[in-house]
Amino acid sequence: MRDAFESWVFDLDNTLYPSRCDLFSQIDARMRAFIVATLGVDETEARALQKGYFHSHGTTLRGLMDHHGTDPEAFMGFVHDIDHSVVPADPALDSALARIEGRKIIFTNGSVAHAERVLERLGIPHHFEAIFDIKAAAYVPKPSMVSYETFIRTFGLDPRRAIMFDDAARNLEPAAALGMTTVWVRTESAYGREGSDGDHVHHVAADLVSWLDEALDTRSHST
Repeated sequence: MRDAFESWVFDLDNTLYPSRCDLFSQIDARMRAFIVATLGVDETEARALQKGYFHSHGTTLRGLMDHHGTDPEAFMGFVHDIDHSVVPADPALDSALARIEGRKIIFTNGSVAHAERVLERLGIPHHFEAIFDIKAAAYVPKPSMVSYETFIRTFGLDPRRAIMFDDAARNLEPAAALGMTTVWVRTESAYGREGSDGDHVHHVAADLVSWLDEALDTRSHST
């Protein structure tokens, strides 16, 4: 598999770092605080809006933009002002990524600034050609097909020579439809597992590093 792909596409959160770091609990709380402060609602209503927009619009931000005219830059800056120190350095991931000879690109519903802080904590920023974030996608989130088409056009990717990793199985459906090979990074979250039994999931990784090490070991595929 080492030479099968020209492009290796990675989601960021709960994909490149383990979900036990639980950065999202911090982001989740910051989202509610932002909604309380900007819309003047209480915690209960803020949570209802947050979760409702997430499910109906793909991200809380998209719902806030569409219904309340929220400034996306202000929102992203606020919700990602969190403690990234819970993400540990990952020398094993650094080593695995070094063995990939193709292009490596981050495709995230988060922001570039957040992604950069995570990559610095992991010790792997030098591996990636670019970070394609929610702003680059014109705030149209995964799993909208529009976002994937914009991503492919931006980098001139041949989806048939690309492989994508994501902890949310539903985010792999458009990738597979476009011809990408997909790897679901297994999670115990209900959202992440939604659609994980579909045929758009080509491979399942219980652990990203172990999966990469096995896939990149040419000895195991040479006979």
